[in-house]
Amino acid sequence: MTQTEGNPLLEKHALPPFDKIETKHIIPAVRQSLKTSQEKLRACENKCQANIDSSCGWQIIEDLNEIEVDLHNVWGPLMHLLGVKNNPELRKAQESVQKEFISFCLEMEQSEVIYQSIQKIEKNLIKVLEQNNSTQSSQSETLDTLNAKLRIISLRLKGARQNGVGLVGNEKKRFNEIAKELSRLSTKFANNVLDATKAFYLDLKDKKDIAGLPPSMLRLAAHQYQQAHSKLSATSNESSNESSDGSSDGNSIEEKGPWRITLDTPSFLPFMQHAENRELRKKLYLAYISRASTDKTNNMPIIQKILRLREEQAGILGFSHYAEMRMNTRMAKNVDEVYQLIEQLRKVAWDMAQSELKEVEAMAIEKGHSEKLAHWDLAYYAERLREQRFDFTEEDLRPYFPLAKVLEGLFNLANELFDINIVSADGDCPVWHPDVRYFRVLDENKKQLASFYLDPYSRPEEKRGGAWMDECKNRRKTKDGLELPVAYLICNAAPPVQDKPSLMNFREVETLFHEFGHGLQHMLTKIEHPDISGINGVEWDAVELPSQFMENWCYFRPCLRSLSSHIETKEAISDTLFEKITANRNFQAASILLRQLRFSLIDMELHHKLKTSATSNTEKQIEEIVTEINKKTMLFPALAEDKFLCSFSHIFGGGYAAGYYSYKWAEVLSADAFSAFEEAGLDNLHNRKKLGLAFRNTILGLGGSQSPELIFRSFRGRKANIEALLRHNGLAS
Repeated sequence: MTQTEGNPLLEKHALPPFDKIETKHIIPAVRQSLKTSQEKLRACENKCQANIDSSCGWQIIEDLNEIEVDLHNVWGPLMHLLGVKNNPELRKAQESVQKEFISFCLEMEQSEVIYQSIQKIEKNLIKVLEQNNSTQSSQSETLDTLNAKLRIISLRLKGARQNGVGLVGNEKKRFNEIAKELSRLSTKFANNVLDATKAFYLDLKDKKDIAGLPPSMLRLAAHQYQQAHSKLSATSNESSNESSDGSSDGNSIEEKGPWRITLDTPSFLPFMQHAENRELRKKLYLAYISRASTDKTNNMPIIQKILRLREEQAGILGFSHYAEMRMNTRMAKNVDEVYQLIEQLRKVAWDMAQSELKEVEAMAIEKGHSEKLAHWDLAYYAERLREQRFDFTEEDLRPYFPLAKVLEGLFNLANELFDINIVSADGDCPVWHPDVRYFRVLDENKKQLASFYLDPYSRPEEKRGGAWMDECKNRRKTKDGLELPVAYLICNAAPPVQDKPSLMNFREVETLFHEFGHGLQHMLTKIEHPDISGINGVEWDAVELPSQFMENWCYFRPCLRSLSSHIETKEAISDTLFEKITANRNFQAASILLRQLRFSLIDMELHHKLKTSATSNTEKQIEEIVTEINKKTMLFPALAEDKFLCSFSHIFGGGYAAGYYSYKWAEVLSADAFSAFEEAGLDNLHNRKKLGLAFRNTILGLGGSQSPELIFRSFRGRKANIEALLRHNGLAS
């Protein structure tokens, strides 16, 4: 049997066979897929060449889609597993075929004969549309189809130009070298962050060191310690006298310890907020802000290389800088528009953030803190201020939000707003971890529209941090019928521990809603062409609209009550507690906004103003840019140890380069969209349903088939304005 025979990645499956995929399958599967795709690409080019004097027709787009889908069916599961089940063997396999994969993708994008054929399709479509307009045709469906096709063609041509189709000779060769190296460096950056996060931990055995920590965190910390030492315990007599719950003296796991504290968010953040031991807070904080900045995981050399290569790449394509190149495919027209939004928000937030800092400083003094406040004190005393002002803690909320109940409430909201039903289908398909769940999305007639995987819990040993939605399959029409969309929804909430279910903090609830919003746009698309279905074809700075829109429902009383059921009393959140939660929504809002604007500005400045050369000191320039931005966005000066850039995966290990501003740009849209529900009366069920279906049919349903401006106007009846964002963030005058 050859390496490709019986290879699960090369077999036809409705869903990826995660129960059968092994590392040994990856390299032969990718290479066989590339070989087959190469043959199909040659056939496409020959067809175009044979029709060089006329358009070879829309079929060429369908042929290209088939190649892309076949490749994605092999490459997609590999990249997904790198995010959720990372290990050295998987990395090595991916690195072995990464250059070959990128080379083929570039070859496909840079095919001149295909590019010329697509240009001819564009001319023909424009001519047909002009004829329709001149005759004032009433065939709106035909016009919609033609306009959608024109959008596909426009995106294809723009993508080809961005990928160097017009380059020749040494410029083309150098552009392709850069593209391959950038892909490698991006993967290396993300792996370094994962490794650095995983490498640091504090093992605590003295109860004085855990003073102030809430029970849920202690339970998680004790569980993490036990997991880390399980192999050791299995080969020694350390646990021979322990009972099944890890205790030998009747104490619960969280009371007995030991406890492991890590840099993973479910561990790091509660520790910074609650640990009374200031020295341990300092130690953990310094480790966190210096992740991936030393030794084998040092990302600073990688950052410098990435920025140099991006600048060179943009120059080869004729752009002044990398940010200009990225703006070419964004909703924002240019860099100046981005700066204007950031500065408008910064001015509004600055004075309020100063007041917020003074309040935290006053709380520290009230609690007996006599030393100068340090960075590792801010979260701790801000949490004490929150508790005093709103008379509740995150720990008070956590028992109300078992994951199962949160999902039930979320799915009920989706049913009410979008007329869909979400049903569990656990066991119907293979998964990559026992904690992963699978769901089907049905319409009002119980017909399946889509499905999704949910991987809810943190696994710092193998899973990267943060939360995200990714595509498993796109909605598309094929010769065999309609292929339905499938999504991956990935979170990093605190896992269940022994007999205790996963109890979510409120931020984790918001995060789940956020990623579900991305998933809705992917799954509820009405478009049947993969180029523009779901999130495909949507300008990057508009793609956060549905996700941030969904977060607003966490502050809608009936929704929040439906999400909550106290783990012991089974009671929903009381009206009193709900009022406290909504009052708390804008706690430290200006400070949080400044932090986001800091990231946005640093990202934009590095890709707009940084000028690299063989003789320039790139690291020094980076430091100068960051220092200047810090002066405008940080009330508490950054520490010399602060190397947050080295773990800034959004822009160096992900797709947000020269685009981190997108979160705020899209929040203007999402806040304004939600304000439509507020204006119609949130408590009016009829209006909620009516607007929910309108949102589904436009923003969720139309995907990338039109520009975001047009789609937003279709829903809102006008262009977006910033007022709702300021109001929702407590920043309105």
